[in-house]
Amino acid sequence: MTGLRAAGFPERAVRARARNGTAEVFPPAGGYGEELYGELRDGVPDELDRARIAPPVFMPRRLEKLIELGREPGHDDVELHTSVGGFASELPLFLSAFGSTRAGSGDLGVAASRQAARLGIPMVIGENMVPVHGYRRAAADGVRSALLARIRAYTEAVPDGVGGVAVQQSTEDADSEVWNLVYSDPATRPLLESGRLAFELKTGQGAKPGLGGMTVVDRAEADRLSGRFTVRDVLGSGTADGTAEHRLRCATPGTFTEEIVRQQLRFMRNNFPKARTWVKFHPGRDVARAAATAWRAGADAVTVDGAEGGTGWAPRVFLDQVGLGLADCLRLIAASGHHGSGASDGPGGCLLATGRMWEGGRAVRALALGARAVGLGRAALIAVDEDPEDGLVRLAEALALEARLLISALGKYAPGSLGAEDLWWPGAAPAAPAPAPLSAAGPGNP
Repeated sequence: MTGLRAAGFPERAVRARARNGTAEVFPPAGGYGEELYGELRDGVPDELDRARIAPPVFMPRRLEKLIELGREPGHDDVELHTSVGGFASELPLFLSAFGSTRAGSGDLGVAASRQAARLGIPMVIGENMVPVHGYRRAAADGVRSALLARIRAYTEAVPDGVGGVAVQQSTEDADSEVWNLVYSDPATRPLLESGRLAFELKTGQGAKPGLGGMTVVDRAEADRLSGRFTVRDVLGSGTADGTAEHRLRCATPGTFTEEIVRQQLRFMRNNFPKARTWVKFHPGRDVARAAATAWRAGADAVTVDGAEGGTGWAPRVFLDQVGLGLADCLRLIAASGHHGSGASDGPGGCLLATGRMWEGGRAVRALALGARAVGLGRAALIAVDEDPEDGLVRLAEALALEARLLISALGKYAPGSLGAEDLWWPGAAPAAPAPAPLSAAGPGNP
């Protein structure tokens, strides 16, 4: 080195790529399994966080509630029980998919499943669990099936009449016939017979739109998986001492058009008539068209994962530069006329939103923009890491209290009553106020 400097230029990053090559495209492989990744904002609010929740002065729905109750209503009168993709849910929440990554496939995933069940909220199990971990392992090998362990933990703890499990399937999952295995397994019969089993067609995710799932594996695991997945040597030597070697395992993203989505949903409904059908989209520029296509084809729920969404592993350039933010996705869908507000499921009826959810304000903003419920991913894993017995339950209870306080402050008493009028976007032109009804006594009279 000559001491050459380049002020105002990302010199450090350029030098790192010059030293380490393709390994710098990704976060350090040595942190895999111990760190959760997502958009690198370091506490900086995104577009959705910047929207102000704006209570009005005049609250006719509070008056309606007062008359209904015969007293002044409070935040405890906000009813959060709702329907999520055909499942009854105690809260407008669900447990997001963790995929086959190391952080979400072990004891933390099982603990999160058990606590989601206690909360009476649905749970989504992510893609590639079966191709990576197997479906049913022999008891003698001492290794349990990650997918079945999570379903078992959930079914043992969920109260009657609420909750449900949605199982994703990717291209590699289809080769393993994951949905066929789950649908015909006696272990899932209680869910199936009580209408609490769904299959989710995953077309993408917020953290890496257009790419399939990625994990970091060692050389032995890479050799085992190379027949089913693309495995590449692009992560360098791994740990700082150079003693470990990592490989990148890549799943395919799948190929989708409007016709393919319609046919896939028709296949799901015909072959698995007792299961609900869900679809998950990445934050693409045509997400409103994609959601409308899925609803018209009979999807019970459409999940949109904003670019803020978390992930087990992704290229750095995708985390900060690819995909639409969740606020833009929800506003595009609302503007298209297909949104999830209202009380009934059906075409245009159930929109689920994920991406950096952890507290009540962000959740209420998403609900006001048309989401029926929001998903907890990274927040859920951190909560169960903090307390495997009660961490997620406490996190959800705090979020629910904030949601009740905020919704009641808006003069409303159910998430389905929220609307775009409840948000104020800094810098945007104020919306024209609704005309005030004239009293029988005429203008200007009390």
